[in-house]
Amino acid sequence: MWQTGILHKLLNTDEYILPYPTRIISIIAENSDKIMTNVWASVEVAVCGLILGSILGYLIAIMAASFPTFGKGGLTIISAFNAIPIVALAPVIINWTKDVSSQAEIRSMVAKIIVVTIVSMASMSVNAYRGLTELAPFSDDLMKTYAAGKMTEFIKLRLPNSIPYIFTALKVSVPGSVIGALVSEYFAEYIIGVGRQIRENILIAQYSTAWAYIVVACIIGIVMYAVLMIIESILLRKRR
Repeated sequence: MWQTGILHKLLNTDEYILPYPTRIISIIAENSDKIMTNVWASVEVAVCGLILGSILGYLIAIMAASFPTFGKGGLTIISAFNAIPIVALAPVIINWTKDVSSQAEIRSMVAKIIVVTIVSMASMSVNAYRGLTELAPFSDDLMKTYAAGKMTEFIKLRLPNSIPYIFTALKVSVPGSVIGALVSEYFAEYIIGVGRQIRENILIAQYSTAWAYIVVACIIGIVMYAVLMIIESILLRKRR
């Protein structure tokens, strides 16, 4: 429908606003070097924020599981971060980090990673908490009969039990980290990244190039999710 022009008629638009797929592909091929530079910048932000957010989220889950009285309340507050729109969060974080460094590149990188970290943290903390606390019947009692300490119980029982829940969280966090990276780039001071290129090309009415970066952004998300699924299948295969 898109390539044949039917979609243009349905949406009452023209080729300039909504370029044909062949045009988008040709732009990607012609500007591959520049596009890849921006792709790696976006992937770096997404991956760094995803790793930091996942680690912090898991540590929060451990604390919540260790101190149940206060843990559930803390998780409720953390999970509320999921309700914060990234579009509203990104400009605030960027403004807060404006004095981090005298270099715009460093300031922007710090701000973008913080945004992605916050986006990734909530999902991991909630799901990891379930993995650490929803144990098989009597498994906890069995560990106590062996006089296992807290650390032994964590390593032998709770950590392995939480692994599937970690991947459940990552299935949400990976797409979220890509979206968070793109949105934060849109508002960032330093002009680099797929998200920023989408904005810049729309501002100068280069819609074909903007669409090329939109397609590339979709590919980034698909590839990162596919990599996650491969890692999950390899690690969880041994558990079956």
